[in-house]
Amino acid sequence: MRLGKFATGVALAVLALPMVAQAQDRETLSEALRDTYLTNPTLTAQREALRATDANVALAKAGGRPTLSAIAGLDRELSRRGALGSEAQDFNVSVGADLSYPLFQGGRVKNDIRAAKARVDAGRATLRAVEGDVFTQAVAAYMDVIRARAVVELSANQVDVLDTNLQASQDRFEIGDLTRTDVAQSEARLQLAQSRLAGAQGQLAAAEETYRQVIGDAPGVLAPPPPLPPLPDTPEEAVRIALVENADFEAARELAQAAGYDVRVARASRLPTVSAVGSGTYVNALGNSGDDALGNPFPNDGSVTSVGLSSRIPIYQGGAPAARVAQAQAFEAQRLELLIAAERGVVAETRSAFAAYKASQRAIAANQVAVEANELALEGARLENSIGTRSVLFVLDAEQELLNARVDLVTAERDAYVAGFRLLNAMGQAEAEDLELGGGALYDPVGAYREVANRWSDWGGRRVDGPTATSTVTDEERPQGVTERQ
Repeated sequence: MRLGKFATGVALAVLALPMVAQAQDRETLSEALRDTYLTNPTLTAQREALRATDANVALAKAGGRPTLSAIAGLDRELSRRGALGSEAQDFNVSVGADLSYPLFQGGRVKNDIRAAKARVDAGRATLRAVEGDVFTQAVAAYMDVIRARAVVELSANQVDVLDTNLQASQDRFEIGDLTRTDVAQSEARLQLAQSRLAGAQGQLAAAEETYRQVIGDAPGVLAPPPPLPPLPDTPEEAVRIALVENADFEAARELAQAAGYDVRVARASRLPTVSAVGSGTYVNALGNSGDDALGNPFPNDGSVTSVGLSSRIPIYQGGAPAARVAQAQAFEAQRLELLIAAERGVVAETRSAFAAYKASQRAIAANQVAVEANELALEGARLENSIGTRSVLFVLDAEQELLNARVDLVTAERDAYVAGFRLLNAMGQAEAEDLELGGGALYDPVGAYREVANRWSDWGGRRVDGPTATSTVTDEERPQGVTERQ
């Protein structure tokens, strides 16, 4: 069961970060995810890993196909003695061909192919899982930049407010309305605010570099994220979906199935094999003009052809087959245990993401009330200070509490969105197919499989000119004499 389009459904609160650019100039989350899909090296590397897994099917099929080899030789006898004659022959040329077609392999080839196909299915599931994980990282990076920019703006605004407060305190001190202590408190709060602003700017720089690493370029003006699709109402419902859709769990199931086929392959090593064989050889003794004992000339050339059946019947192999079977059975048991581990991981991740999402939603509601209450409290504190019933310190505390509430609100909004997307990923619904990224066709693992798995020719391949992923090194950062890799 799929949850539907990414851009429709229940909306979260949007981070209250003023934007200076027009909407059409903003970079959207969908565009960022599309860039991630096309150029992220973790994703592109996993696609190549799947291509390598696809080739295992062709290798397994090759074990059941005929083999044809040609043999050619050129030799010259240097001497003959005794009963073999007294004169050395001239050059001898021989050419031949051997054909072998396996008829029965004890089930090894059939189960090899089944195991390889199961691993291809596991590889496709792993690719989908990597897509979801990378998209989750991209969403977190996107939201971290929005949050960090909002915190920087709030902190910068706080510095401006406290600077104005300090100027006002100094003016009131000069006319005797405030004490030196009030001025010192205002100055201390301003310096603390400047320190927090510097820290927020450092966190923003780190967030932007993480964005650059995951998505592939520096963030521009970011648009608010689209609403998440409807999410389950209970953790149990979320777990039920995850146990069907989660790609990591599906990969673990396929690998366990492949390990079962490996046991059958190992058992096949104890069975006989039968092959149809054929061969042909042509020999030419170049320059030979000798006669036999009756005076008849020796023929210069000759040929021989043969067809038949060849069977290999293993009787004793030093215990190797039993060892292979025991090893394969141990690997199968291991995969079954890892399947349970994957199931546990899916349950834990799904319930954890669900709890984080619900907690963040409650935090958003609480922080919205806190912001409104602190705005009202600050307004009252300033009014009371102006008439002398509240100290400057009380006003400074109210301003700090309002800043903290606003920062907590944007943090809760970021956490809720990331937790919601993380929940989608745990349920197997944060992959490229689910997000409807646009901008062209998606990567086709089935097409890549057909290019390799069904190939009969010994010749072929594809040209690899360089990485598909893009470098994030700028011209200013690149060492002298080093060109960009294509």
